[in-house]
Amino acid sequence: MDRYLLIFSTLLAAVGGVLGMLSVHRGVRSRWTVAWMAAAFCSQLGFLALRGEARAACPLRDAGEILAYLAWSLTLFYLATGPAYRVSLLGVFTAPVVVVFQTAALLPGKLDLVPLKAVGTDPWRETHAALSVLSYGALALAGVAGVMFLVLDHQLKEHHLKSGLFRNLPPVRELLKSTTRLLWLGTLLLTLGIAAGFLMPRAGGFHSHLIAAVASWAGYVLLLGVNAARGMTGRRLSLAAVGLFLLSLTVFAFV
Repeated sequence: MDRYLLIFSTLLAAVGGVLGMLSVHRGVRSRWTVAWMAAAFCSQLGFLALRGEARAACPLRDAGEILAYLAWSLTLFYLATGPAYRVSLLGVFTAPVVVVFQTAALLPGKLDLVPLKAVGTDPWRETHAALSVLSYGALALAGVAGVMFLVLDHQLKEHHLKSGLFRNLPPVRELLKSTTRLLWLGTLLLTLGIAAGFLMPRAGGFHSHLIAAVASWAGYVLLLGVNAARGMTGRRLSLAAVGLFLLSLTVFAFV
């Protein structure tokens, strides 16, 4: 049953993304992408609830669950941020990323066919896992907003001022504000997640994924520090947001 919910949410996100792009191609703003993504979000919640009940813990025990949780987090921050700040087209850019993450989660061997109940769970470990992956949802959305800025920048340089995509893209200032807010939010959540990781019991030494998460956190702190102290051009900030997120995905290789 849980797999069907994940498949259904993937299809909903795909439909929302495709219909949104078709609307943009016609030169009109996609007004239904939020509804499609909200429906996908509900299906994601159902999937995670079933897996969490089976695990008797936060459903982050295999690669498929981590990818699905990451997709849910990305959708959550889109629904909370995109419409609130009127960042039009954010959902059209977000939907394909959700589809990619969830399709990867559905690949053979990624999801345990019979999820076993977790034994010896620790609240600090659960908090560390939940907050850390949640933070990557905000950081992923910052990367998506960065891609939108780079597309807008390219459209301006190529003088494609009459294209449907250009007319529906939000102002540069709003994109940069959203990117910066999401970077701060994601870094704050990652900070809390790492703090919980240091408090969880360890059988000697630090886990490799915690070390990788700290390295990723240091990169984001450096980016935000440079941007706050010296300022960065929109292009450099966007490229850094996209590059850092892609690089930070290597954290999941150590899980």
